[in-house]
Amino acid sequence: MLKSLQHLTPEPYEVIVVDGGSSDNTLALVEKYEPRLIQAKKLGRAAQMHDGAIEAKGDILCFLHADTFAPENLVTIVENTLRDDSIKLAGFRSIMTGTCHQRMTTWHNRVKTYYAPLIYNPYRTIFKGLRLLFGDQLLFCRKADYLSSGGFNPEMMILEEADLCIKMNRLGRIQQIDSKVYSSDRRVAKWGVIKSNAIFIAITALWAIGVSNKRLARFYGNVR
Repeated sequence: MLKSLQHLTPEPYEVIVVDGGSSDNTLALVEKYEPRLIQAKKLGRAAQMHDGAIEAKGDILCFLHADTFAPENLVTIVENTLRDDSIKLAGFRSIMTGTCHQRMTTWHNRVKTYYAPLIYNPYRTIFKGLRLLFGDQLLFCRKADYLSSGGFNPEMMILEEADLCIKMNRLGRIQQIDSKVYSSDRRVAKWGVIKSNAIFIAITALWAIGVSNKRLARFYGNVR
């Protein structure tokens, strides 16, 4: 992921890596690319992304997971998208790549942005532009809007992006843009296409009907 960021044209204002207490060789690999390295105050994706957002010096935030690769024209795409003031949060179409043929998962990644919020809140989905974006879609927004919404909830262990989308939708539209990012299919390859997509659907449905985040996190851990 960090290697791909070296090829961005134009270059990003800054690159921040938030480490969650790595005990392997992650830090040694990261230091080769000389990003701004931050040690998270609390473990977990939501907490780590929130720490990075607070520390960021730029006006625009991009949340890139370690197994997703950004397009070379990322900066231009983000700037052009956010010229529309009504868009408060946006993300890319996620394409799965790796050892498995992942058409089904790629298709599901695209459509769940639309069906998941429809289950959760049909009114906001139809009339307020609610969409649910997820981590492998490379989310981006203005820092001012992120702070105004409250940002990621550091206590959440799963579906933190969906929670952020709901908060940001109170400020304006959520947009899945037509540009693509590519993510590793290692987890899907391990589970299998049918099982992994069934898990994603089950987690989303349970969340939509109000199952607590702690119970969802336990369920996700158990099925893995």
